[in-house]
Amino acid sequence: MGEKVVAGTFGLSDRQRHRDKLRQCLTGLERLLEEKRFDRPKNLMGLEIELNLAGPDGMPRMMNGQVLERIASRDFQTELAMFNLEVNIAPHRLGGRVFDRLAEEIRTSLAYAHRKASEVDAGIVMIGILPTLGQDDLVSSNLSDVDRYTLLNDQIVAARGEDFALDIDGVERLVCRSASIAPEAACTSVQLHLQVTPGRFAAVWNAAQAVAAAQVAIGANSPFLFGRELWRESRPPLFQQSTDTRPPELQAQGVRPRTWFGERWVTSAYDLFEENLRFFPPLLPICDDEDPLGVLDAGGVPRLAELVLHNGTVYRWNRPVYGIADGVPHLRVENRVLPAGPTVTDVIANAAFYYGVVRALAEEQRPVWTRMSFEAAAANFDEACRHGIDARLEWPRRGRHGGTAQVDAVTLVRDELLPLAAAGLDAWGVEPADRDFYLGVIEDRCRLRVNGATWQADTFHRALEKGLSREAALAATTRRYGELMHLGDPVHTWPVGLPEPVPLG
Repeated sequence: MGEKVVAGTFGLSDRQRHRDKLRQCLTGLERLLEEKRFDRPKNLMGLEIELNLAGPDGMPRMMNGQVLERIASRDFQTELAMFNLEVNIAPHRLGGRVFDRLAEEIRTSLAYAHRKASEVDAGIVMIGILPTLGQDDLVSSNLSDVDRYTLLNDQIVAARGEDFALDIDGVERLVCRSASIAPEAACTSVQLHLQVTPGRFAAVWNAAQAVAAAQVAIGANSPFLFGRELWRESRPPLFQQSTDTRPPELQAQGVRPRTWFGERWVTSAYDLFEENLRFFPPLLPICDDEDPLGVLDAGGVPRLAELVLHNGTVYRWNRPVYGIADGVPHLRVENRVLPAGPTVTDVIANAAFYYGVVRALAEEQRPVWTRMSFEAAAANFDEACRHGIDARLEWPRRGRHGGTAQVDAVTLVRDELLPLAAAGLDAWGVEPADRDFYLGVIEDRCRLRVNGATWQADTFHRALEKGLSREAALAATTRRYGELMHLGDPVHTWPVGLPEPVPLG
């Protein structure tokens, strides 16, 4: 959410006033769009990475307060639980050697944070879900000591009115219950921001939705939760179920979940903000003092604080964002589908693929979203989360005949999307050396059918074959992952399995 909120209770009048303010904010957004008040294109992108804290034994460490105190940098912030941190990378202009510069910045930041964490016997692990997390780790007492997380938890729990039911059926099945939203904290992701003009917003968002499945297929890195091997990318079902304000009766009625892929292609950014108000009751009915329409009438730029806060509690995988920089409003598409890790090189390769392919798809004469249904895009996303790099996706056929066909995700990425990504990066003005290196990482993952999820699962099973218990195998896999992550070579080059012990003497 990023907002500083103060815990408290809300009365009936608070909720009514907040709903009125939300409608004023939506009207304000509509006027800003009509009056063309938004920033001109600056080709700006931004990046946030959620991180885990784990000890040398591979087990989670509930100490983000102590670690953040030592890091003492505004770039690092708390996240939902005490074993989480988030690092925010300043916006960059897409072009030149931007990806190499980003990689160097992130490596420097993570190495510093890891060094500081080691002072309290912890370390940074960049992974989708920490394999060693247990149910006892994901309880409300381990939420970060920040008012907004306590308040958010209380409001979601109150809206649901009963325990959260987790039921994920993958390689194995996990069925359990939680009295809080704490299991959401297991999901650590990379968020890619792209500033866009209102005129281009719909095309970029639609393109991001269409390509989300391909992103997950090649980037999956979350196969384990609570000792079970589940989906190749288990974050999306876990996130949806652990924030689900709907009891079974509302689910049966077709009420939308707050963690949501969506249900249609859009024609403007307004569509998404309006849907958020129409479908989702506010969780945090906190009112700002601003009169947004009065600010507009006076020629100013309204913060639209209630709209921004509400938008932060609807967890779309591609989220619209309203922001103000240097007194000028802007719109961003926030892409939230990717897990963190495995390495900085992998993260930047995923980003290069995304920014390239989204630009190319958004500018096609016959856009992909006019040639396939939204339902197919949503089904693709589910398929990619389940099966990762082995997923089969529905995609428009090339040529005059039209229609769609099932295709292996790796074939789609290698033969169709990577050339588009290269063309998109050229259009951004990215240097060929950056383009070829980072897209080459994606190509190698496709060629070898390897990503973070396959490496974790294969290494875990090798450890079991050596006679380790499940708990020991998960801990050993996590420790080995951490070692290789900090060495920094991309995951498709990692040796599978645990290293043989070095004989003494």
